[in-house]
Amino acid sequence: MRKVCANLDREDGLDTVLEVPVPESHHEPSSGRGGRRRRRTVKAWVRSHMDQRHGRDGAPPPSRADVQLMLGVIGAPLVPQPVEARKAMAGQDIKEEPIEVSKAKYIVEQYVAAAGGEPALSAATSMYAMGNVRMRTAKGQKAKTGMGVVNGGEVAGGFVVWQKMPEMWCLEMVVAGGTKMSAGSDGKVAWRQTPWQQAHASRGPPRPLRRCVQGLDPKSTANLFSTATWVGEKCVDGDDCFVLRIDADPSALRSRSSADVEVVRHAVWGYFSQRTGLLVRLEDSHLLRIRVQGEAAETAYWETSMESSIGDYRPVDGINVAHAGRTVVSLSRFGSGGADDDGSDADVRGKRTCTCMEETWSIKEVDFNIMGLSTECFLPPRDMIPACSSKPVEKDHAAVDLSSKKDAAAVPAKCPVGSCKNSDGRSGRPAAARKALVPAATGLGWFGPAKVVAVETVEAAE
Repeated sequence: MRKVCANLDREDGLDTVLEVPVPESHHEPSSGRGGRRRRRTVKAWVRSHMDQRHGRDGAPPPSRADVQLMLGVIGAPLVPQPVEARKAMAGQDIKEEPIEVSKAKYIVEQYVAAAGGEPALSAATSMYAMGNVRMRTAKGQKAKTGMGVVNGGEVAGGFVVWQKMPEMWCLEMVVAGGTKMSAGSDGKVAWRQTPWQQAHASRGPPRPLRRCVQGLDPKSTANLFSTATWVGEKCVDGDDCFVLRIDADPSALRSRSSADVEVVRHAVWGYFSQRTGLLVRLEDSHLLRIRVQGEAAETAYWETSMESSIGDYRPVDGINVAHAGRTVVSLSRFGSGGADDDGSDADVRGKRTCTCMEETWSIKEVDFNIMGLSTECFLPPRDMIPACSSKPVEKDHAAVDLSSKKDAAAVPAKCPVGSCKNSDGRSGRPAAARKALVPAATGLGWFGPAKVVAVETVEAAE
């Protein structure tokens, strides 16, 4: 991941720090024509090199819709429900627990030992990682005779993730062409931002980032599967594995549902190697029921299935961290029809449309216990902080309406300076909306100051 580039103004000058780190695979040495350099921005530089690469490989460049879909689905998915700190198995009475729960706790204990041990995982209070990512799409129509697939575009980029254990995290991802996605959580609300969507928070309580659970942060993985259930054994790529399953609680599903969108289920399966004790595969399935309001009430189902292969474990500060992986996503839509539709189940499933996506990622840098990483680094965007309100924000109004085109930041403009009152009735300065800025020592400013929000509609495709 390149963080500097040659000075375009002076050949003997210092290198320029890039606002967006560029993957090494997209860097080509200069032609060396006596200091004659083409003056162009970083965005144009990345775009031209990606066009050249696609021309060489014969793959078409991705459309804007494909980029939006890939970033929305694979960019920053979350786990089914909030996780709590894991309690050590030693000293617990497991006689009254089902055998499936006891086996799962034992497997998690073996995973903790293989990942570096309880002392090493407990000593890590924060984490930082930076890596490369490559995504592509394939669309098709799933019918009774099979599925015809049409290859889509491919895009590459980089990402950086910061996490302060256990509930605060921040992610920024930039792909070729300058498209940037940001997401994060301050422990109270989870949010995401994309260039094409308004700012609003995710429904329900904040949840950990799936990207951290898939071998990047073993402590979060152990906390997630501490309440899992053993469901059997399976051979994965020639390696016998224990299989653990987690289902989202009904209360968590209800908190994430709305009047038109119902989260039917969300489950996660973890495959732990019997030979090494480490996590080698992570699968999850997410099913939504969407009610379309119109002349005839229709119901459609969206199912998202993700399967991640995890590998290349390397020790970092005594903790085994996965440095590479591959994720395959299948996004299906089926069951669309009116209330009077009496078609058979086979006919409904025959109308299933499927979009497949694939992500390949690799970690270039990872470190624990980052100095200077405070809670202020994970503040929500200013659009989500009420500046002049002494009343708590109601839950129904916590998310910004996507149909509204008004900027939420313009609401506090009705309160003049000095006219806002505190909760005790005294006048004072209005509460300033703070931005999620990070000290320069942490390096989070590589992607520039971020205004980060969430995408609630993509919640359906996690």
